[in-house]
Amino acid sequence: MEPSPAKGKPQGRLLVSTTLDAKDELEERLERCVAIVTSLTNGLSEREANDAITANVCKGPQQHEEVCLGLFALLLTEPSQAQRCYRDLTLVNRDGMNVILIKINQILMEKFLKLQDVCRTQLVWLVRELVKSAVIGADGILMTLMKQIAGGDITNKNLWLAENVLDIVVEQREWVLKSGMLIAMSVYTYLRLIVDHGTPALLVLRQKEVDFCIGLLREKFMECFIIGRDLVRLLQIVARIPEMELLWKDLLHNPQALSPQFTGLLQLLTARTSRKFLACRLTPDMETKLLFMTSRVRFGQQKRYQDWFQRQYLSTAESQSLRCDLIRYICGVVHPSNEVLSSDILPRWAIIGWLLTTCTSNVAASNAKLALFYDWLFFSPEKDSIMNIEPAILVMHHSMKPHPAITATLLDFMCRIIPHFFPPLEGQVRQGVFNSLTFIMEKRVLAHLAPLFDNPKLDRELRSMLRERFPEFCSSPSPPTEGRDEGTNEMKMEESVSLEMDNHVLLDKEGGCYDNTEAAFSDDEEEINNKGNKKREFRFHPIKEAIIEEPADITPYVDQLDDMMKEKVLQLQKGSDTETHCEVMQEIVDLILEEDFDSEQMSTLASCLAELFKGHFRGDVLPDEITEESLEESVCKPVCLVFRNLCQMQEDNSGFSVLLEMLAELYQKQPKIGYHLLYYLKASKAAMGKMSLYESFAQATALGDLHTCLMMDMKACQEDDIRLLCYLTPSIYTEFPDETLRSAELLNMIVAVIDSTQLQELMCHVMIGNLVMFRKDSVLNILIQSLDWETFEQYSTWQLFLAHSIPLETIIPILQHLKYKEHPEALSCLLLQLRREKPSGEMVKMVLSRPCHPEDQFTTSILRHWAAKHDDVLGEHIKALLIKNNNLPRKRQSLRSSSSKLAQLTLEQILEHMDNLRLNLSNTKNSFFTQTPILQALQHVQASCDEAHKMRFSDLFSLAEEYEEPSSKPPKSRRKAPASSPRSRKGAATPVSNEEESASSSASEEEDSKPKAPKRKRKGSSAVASDSD
Repeated sequence: MEPSPAKGKPQGRLLVSTTLDAKDELEERLERCVAIVTSLTNGLSEREANDAITANVCKGPQQHEEVCLGLFALLLTEPSQAQRCYRDLTLVNRDGMNVILIKINQILMEKFLKLQDVCRTQLVWLVRELVKSAVIGADGILMTLMKQIAGGDITNKNLWLAENVLDIVVEQREWVLKSGMLIAMSVYTYLRLIVDHGTPALLVLRQKEVDFCIGLLREKFMECFIIGRDLVRLLQIVARIPEMELLWKDLLHNPQALSPQFTGLLQLLTARTSRKFLACRLTPDMETKLLFMTSRVRFGQQKRYQDWFQRQYLSTAESQSLRCDLIRYICGVVHPSNEVLSSDILPRWAIIGWLLTTCTSNVAASNAKLALFYDWLFFSPEKDSIMNIEPAILVMHHSMKPHPAITATLLDFMCRIIPHFFPPLEGQVRQGVFNSLTFIMEKRVLAHLAPLFDNPKLDRELRSMLRERFPEFCSSPSPPTEGRDEGTNEMKMEESVSLEMDNHVLLDKEGGCYDNTEAAFSDDEEEINNKGNKKREFRFHPIKEAIIEEPADITPYVDQLDDMMKEKVLQLQKGSDTETHCEVMQEIVDLILEEDFDSEQMSTLASCLAELFKGHFRGDVLPDEITEESLEESVCKPVCLVFRNLCQMQEDNSGFSVLLEMLAELYQKQPKIGYHLLYYLKASKAAMGKMSLYESFAQATALGDLHTCLMMDMKACQEDDIRLLCYLTPSIYTEFPDETLRSAELLNMIVAVIDSTQLQELMCHVMIGNLVMFRKDSVLNILIQSLDWETFEQYSTWQLFLAHSIPLETIIPILQHLKYKEHPEALSCLLLQLRREKPSGEMVKMVLSRPCHPEDQFTTSILRHWAAKHDDVLGEHIKALLIKNNNLPRKRQSLRSSSSKLAQLTLEQILEHMDNLRLNLSNTKNSFFTQTPILQALQHVQASCDEAHKMRFSDLFSLAEEYEEPSSKPPKSRRKAPASSPRSRKGAATPVSNEEESASSSASEEEDSKPKAPKRKRKGSSAVASDSD
C-alpha cells in the first residue's frame, strides 16, 4: 500500500491533492529534477548558471533529461521565471524538445484535470511558445490540448481553454496551414463548440469561432474534406448562423466555389468519418470512463457508473449537445472484440439507450437519433463497418418488449428521415438504409426483421409506413386486430422541412419517451424505486415513467378482458382502502383458477395489475421497526394475495402453474415482483418453510433460470432498499447455497451498498451461525475477483471472510495475485491476519514468493514479526525452502516459472527477502540469524551458488562463515544421517554435499526406512548432518 501522507502534508505545486491522496509519482519526479536544477544554479549569476547546466547536460542522457524536466517544472510552477526557463530549455536540449513533448502529452492525457490553475495557465503558454518556435511535434500537442476542451460545458475554465487555444491557431495561422490534419481537427473541434456558445454573453467568442471555421473551410476545403460525412452533420447544426448559411448554400448548390475537386454533397456524405475525429470531441477522462464501461462493467451492474457519468458530464442544460458526441463515439470508435461481444459485458446498445432516455429536449433527442442513424443513410458494405450500424438496430430490438414506444420513435425516425434528410438525395438515402438492413441480416445481427417491423405492439399507422418503406423486410400485412390506436398520436412526428434550411431533423411532437425535462437523474423517491425496472429486465427505462404522478390508466387494456374480469379490475381501480383491494384481488385469483379462464387474457390482466399496483412498489418494503406484527402487516397487500394462494397450493395442483404463469407475466411488466416474493416468503408466517417456491417462480419466468433470476432480483432490491437487501441476505444464502456461495456478483451487490452498521450485523449473523457467505472450495476465487472492487467493498469482504472459521491456508495462494500498488486493501487485511497465525510451510513459501521491491514491505514486515514470535518454526521452514530450491536444477526452475503467470519461488528471491530481513533486524537484539538451521542452510547454499550470488549476498553469507569454526566439532546428531545416500559416497572434494537432501522431510523419512551404514563424519559437513529432521 502506498504510505498515507501525514496530516497537513504540504500541497504539491503542480497538482491539486488532498491529505488522503498519495504523492503523485510524476510530481515527485519533477520536484526531484527541480531540486537538481536549483542545486546547480543556486547562488550563481545568469551566465554561470547557464554554463553549469550546460556542463551537466553534457555528462549523459540521464543528466540531460533531469535538467530539461527541471526547467519544464519550474516553467509550470514559477510564472515569473517562465521566459528564462524556456530560453534555457531551448539552449540546453539536445533532442528537439522530445522529452518535454512526451511529458506535456502525459500531463494532458492523465493529469490535466488535477493541474493547479497556475500550472494550467503556464502549460497553455508553453504550448503557445512551442507553436511560435515551430517545434516539430507541436501540432500533435496542440491537438491533444484541443481534446481537453469539453463539449456541452460552458464553465469558466472550459471557456478560457477554448478561447486560448483558438487564439493560438488564429495567431499562428500560417503554421496551422502547413498541417492538413491540424486544419481538419481544428475545424471539427470549433464547428462542434459553436453550438455551445449561443448565449448573449458568449457571442463574441462564437463569432471568432465562426470566422475561423469559415476561413479555413473556404481556403482549405479539401483538407477539411478528410473529416468525412460528420462534417455535414456539424455544418447542418450551425447552418442557421448567417455567415454559416452562405457556406451551407455553397456546399449544397455551388460546390465548385469551395474547391474545384469537390463534386458535391454526395461525395462528402459517402466518406466515412475517421475515428480520430469522433474521438477528439471526448476528453480523455470521458473516453476512459466509456471504454471502462464497455470493457469491464458487467451488464446489469452499470447503474453506479452511469450515475457518476451523469453527475459529472450530463447534468446541465448545456450538456444536451454532448449526447451526440458520445453516441457517435460509441458507434464509430468503440468496436468490441468477439470475446467481449459474447460475454456479459455491458453492450453498446444499452449505453446508447440510456443516453437517449436522458435527453430532456426535443432538439437534443432529434440530434441524438440522427447521430445514431447517421452511418445508415449512405451505408456501403464495401466502405463502412457493420459495427457502426449495429447499435441502432439492437436498441430497437431490445426495447420492443419492455418499451415499444422507444422502438416506435426510432423506427418512425428511420422512415421519415429518408424523404426529409435532403430531398434531392432521397434515392441514395433509401438505398443506404436498405443496404444497412440487408447487411444486418447477412451478418446475423438479427435473423429476421419482420418481428420488429410488423410487431402488434406498434400502432397501425407506423406498421403501415414500415410496410410501405421496407416491404422486403416485413411479413404480409395482417388484418387489423387491435380496436385501438391510442398510441398513434404519441408516435407521430412533426413534418420537417428539407435539410437545406432546417438544421434539426424530425422533432418529436409529443417528445415521446425522451421528454424527461425534469428527470435528469433526480433523487426523487419514484426515480429511486424505478431502478429495479432498469436493472431487472436488462433494459433501459424512460425516467419519466417513474416521476410522473398520474392516476393508473388501464384504458388500453381493460377492454380486452372478458366482462367478469373487466368488472373486477374496474372495482380494483375504484377501491380506495387496502382491505377492499385484497377482497377484490382474491376474487380475481379465483377467476384465474376457474377452468374456463382464457389464458390469452393473462398478459393483458398483468398489464392492468401492474398499472393499478404501481404505488405498492414505491417506498420501503421493510418496516422501520421489525416485529412479528409489523412484518405481517407489511405483507397484507393485494399483490401478496397471489403469493399466499401459491403457498397454500401443492405443486402438482393445476392452479399452481396457472398462478405461476400469472406471476411470470406480472414480472415482465413489474420486475420488482421478484424481490417482493422473496420478502413475502421470509416475512410471512403463512410462507414458513416455502422458500423453495421462489425456484419454481424463477423457472416459470422468461429467464427460466434460478441463478439469473435471483441475481437480477437481488440487484433490483439493492438499488431500491438496502435494508431489505440485508434482511434477505441470510435467507438467500441459506436457501440457495449453490447459487450464492460461488457468486462474487451477489457478494459485490451487498458490500457495494452496506454501511458499517450493516456490515457489523452481517458479521454477527455469520458468527451466530445464521449466515454462511463463504465455502472452502470457492472462497479463494471470490476473493481474487474482489481485488478489482472499491476500497470499502474489499475491506467489507475481508471482514466477512474473517468472521467465518475458514483456515487462512485455504486462501493464502491469493498472495501470488497481489501487487503492492494495486491491491493494498487485500495485503493489509492479510498482513494483520498472518501476524496472528503460527507460520506453516505453505504460508512461508507464499510470503517468500512475492517479488522483491524496495517499496513493498509486506514480506519483510511479516517475516520480522514471525522472527520475533516463532523464530524456531520460521527458521526450519526457511531452511527447508532454501535447500530445496538450491537442489532444484536450474533448467527445471526455468520450466516451472514459464508454465505459470503467477509468481514462482526461486532461490534468488528467498535470498533477497532474507537479506532485507537481515538489514531490518541489524539494529535489534533479535537472534534469528544466529539459529543453527538458518546458518546451516546458508552454508549449504553458499557452497554451491555462483560467484555473482556470493558477491551480491556476501553480507548474508558472512553470517554463516562465522558459524564455520564451532561447526568443525562433530556434535551429537539427534538422528543418524542417511549414509546410504548416493551423495554420501562422493569424495571429500564436495563438502556438505552428502547431506543435500536432508532438508526434505519426505526424503529423510524414506531414507530412514533403509538399512543405515556406519555414520561418516567429515570436517565442515557435520553441522549440516546434525539436523536431518
